[in-house]
Amino acid sequence: MKNAQVKLIPLQEDGREQFIKDNQWAFKYGSTEESGMRNDQFEEEGEIISRRTIEDCIDKGEAYRIICNGETVGGTVIHTDGTRGELDLLFTLPEAHSKGAGYAAWCEIEKLHPEVEVWETLTPYFETRNIHFYVNKCGFHIVEFFNPFHPEPGRHDSTEHEEAGPGETGLDFRFEKRMK
Repeated sequence: MKNAQVKLIPLQEDGREQFIKDNQWAFKYGSTEESGMRNDQFEEEGEIISRRTIEDCIDKGEAYRIICNGETVGGTVIHTDGTRGELDLLFTLPEAHSKGAGYAAWCEIEKLHPEVEVWETLTPYFETRNIHFYVNKCGFHIVEFFNPFHPEPGRHDSTEHEEAGPGETGLDFRFEKRMK
């Protein structure tokens, strides 16, 4: 699948439940199984990312299935507003990891929205695989680090751990990619 050719297919309502399950599995696998338990910050019982988080992203954005060679290998949710775009979710299923599907999907997203001048996304501090992907593969730059001394706007003040919601560490990187 190196140099993968992928298609982004709009998510259909009848595929929503499987999209949510696949997203949760991909996040859980990446955080707890791929490199050993690196994260025990679950948003809901046993899930790194909650159903509510995924549903909110789908409801507010454009959701796509990532298809490679006729197989579903992941999904993404984006939203755009004029010249700004946000990558809310991007995941590949574990069997597709490190085979080029994620990067090929990102390239398709860029083609889908050539009007976007600045893309933005977030990832937790412990997700080194994601940080590598966004910075070294996709050309994003880390522009902000949210932490107890610099909390993310709209999130609980994480200076006191018990105030943070389940799974909210308050330790996230914000990335931007300025298009040429």
